[in-house]
Amino acid sequence: MSKRNSQTNVITAIGLALLISTGLGTPVLTNPSRAELELSFYSGINTSPHSVVDYDFNLGAGRQSTTVKWDGEPFVMPPYFGLRATWWLESYPGWGIALDNSHSKVAANPMPAGFEKLEFTDGINIYTLNLQYRFKNTSRFTPYLGIGAGFTTPHVEVANTAITSKTFEYQFGGPAVLALVGVSTEINKNWSVFTEFKSAYVKINADLQNGGWLKTDIISNQFIVGVSYKF
Repeated sequence: MSKRNSQTNVITAIGLALLISTGLGTPVLTNPSRAELELSFYSGINTSPHSVVDYDFNLGAGRQSTTVKWDGEPFVMPPYFGLRATWWLESYPGWGIALDNSHSKVAANPMPAGFEKLEFTDGINIYTLNLQYRFKNTSRFTPYLGIGAGFTTPHVEVANTAITSKTFEYQFGGPAVLALVGVSTEINKNWSVFTEFKSAYVKINADLQNGGWLKTDIISNQFIVGVSYKF
């Protein structure tokens, strides 16, 4: 088994263990019929502030650093979008467990010196297990908030100006954490729409062609509109 697959399996196992240890995951894992399932699709805008990129193309120059201005490119194909499955627990009113995947992305703009390409535009691809709470009331509007942790599988697109190092592949990137707050508006007993702000902090550790590497920490701020269907 590869190192990246091992890391992914470990993170998944830890997440499930945390759910079971807190007791919140037990109703879902042992009796799914006791949870209300809500499936959501969303899109919107993702932005990221500047971050420091450390890298080594393994060309004899050693470790180097540069500050990169990121462009989220939310409307450039493939666009920003996300999917989420949330189990709202009858045994713990208001609480829910969610599996979330957002296809957020970033591209260097302008391109830093020494790089021909530096982007993750087929997605940083953030996968998290979220703990969420909704404030049920007698109106059609339900505020909610949540936190989550997981990992990323970025599509690494990095090339130096000499084109002696060119990487174009999906990799295991590193850990991710997030926080979110939103409001859901009920249309009928099954359908609802929602708006949400979600901020994720991710660490990307990428392997580059010819033995090089690249590391950076990225904050992905996501302004979301979406639709949900519940069972």
